[in-house]
Amino acid sequence: MTKKEIVKTISEECNLTQLVTKKVVQMTFEAIIDALVSEGRIELRNFGVFEVKKRAARKARNPRSGEKVHVPEKFVVTFKPGKEMEEQVLSLKAAAAAAAAQGVTAGEAPPVVSAPAASPLSTSPPPAPAAPPLGVQPTPPQVTNPPQQQDEQAPPSSPYSF
Repeated sequence: MTKKEIVKTISEECNLTQLVTKKVVQMTFEAIIDALVSEGRIELRNFGVFEVKKRAARKARNPRSGEKVHVPEKFVVTFKPGKEMEEQVLSLKAAAAAAAAQGVTAGEAPPVVSAPAASPLSTSPPPAPAAPPLGVQPTPPQVTNPPQQQDEQAPPSSPYSF
């Protein structure tokens, strides 16, 4: 998701213009950055904690040449998700595990299960097809059009003819 998509979603839910919403979102991001620079930590309840940490200097290896390289110390921003976010992400993991147990991978349609033919005496409707697990988008069928053959004797069409 991009900042533009966040702005669009919030503006639709709050009945604000995208211009006003964009300004609010940008100000929020700037406030987070300012707090990290000045205080080194910002805690957002039910969301998570951003914190500035110091990475020590270390020796590394250039993967191309194999030569040893000195990497100086630096400050990095870390994020630890809050309890609520952690629970929601874990529920996605559980849904993905359930989908994998059914043999479905992300972005793939679930296996087709054929329903038994309805009896002419049956009054109940046939069972509905199984819905894909949470977080799995069904893949639409690929439709390909066969190449069209032109008559050999037909004159080439002009882009200006109707």
